[in-house]
Amino acid sequence: MPTTRQFTPFYRFAARGVIIPALKAMSRQQVTGQENIPRQGGFIAVANHLTELDSLTAMRALVDQDVPVYSLAKSSLFSVPVLGSILRAGGQIPVHRTSTDAAGSLAEAERLLRAGESIMVFPEGTLSRDPLRWPMTGKTGAARLAMRTGAPVLPMGQWGAHLILDGYSKKLRPFPRKDVRITIGAPLDLGRFGQDIEDRQAVRECTAEIMRAITALVEELRGEKAPRPYDMHYDGDPGKGQIGVRRPDPAPAPESDPGEQSAGQEGQP
Repeated sequence: MPTTRQFTPFYRFAARGVIIPALKAMSRQQVTGQENIPRQGGFIAVANHLTELDSLTAMRALVDQDVPVYSLAKSSLFSVPVLGSILRAGGQIPVHRTSTDAAGSLAEAERLLRAGESIMVFPEGTLSRDPLRWPMTGKTGAARLAMRTGAPVLPMGQWGAHLILDGYSKKLRPFPRKDVRITIGAPLDLGRFGQDIEDRQAVRECTAEIMRAITALVEELRGEKAPRPYDMHYDGDPGKGQIGVRRPDPAPAPESDPGEQSAGQEGQP
């Protein structure tokens, strides 16, 4: 893949002149794993999602390494005064979740990847509804982009930005400054899942692999083991901006009796 990775003048001004100074005023950001960032060609950065600040803190981790990144952001953010203007001028990509324009968002992301640019995707598709604040099950957009383009996926785990702006209360708490920690993992080679995005099983497995990598990084940051992912299809969708309630873990699938399996194979050619 070719690589351009050029900061436009406005992107440089918005990121380094406005967004990063504001983040520095509210947080002490610590980043590890910068050596894992691909230095050539496009890649897909993926991260967990607890607050609207996540896109800015994750972006800062890459911009500080001279890597501009373009986020897929929900379209409603483009209507917010000032913020919307910054997003549009910076070339960020609006995602219209309930219309056919969603496919157009992925097509634009694919175009940028093939041009050597870097894309930021939050695979959960929304702020985590998990009451324990772990990554949920993912949606398939990042997997489909990776499978179609062959671009590496760069997993990122982050923790702490929700203490500044909680995704559930929307109350900004900039002071005192909070610690925001980000760990960047090794790029994922997802080539074994193929390129056929019509293969639903492959896309689901690819998505699960991406979410496992993100969750493992969050486990490192939190120093504890994650439970099973919160699944809005199983646990329920509590609604926009609402915290969910975990249902009891589903019973494990019954394992077949090895003796029965051997008996069933007797007499087979």
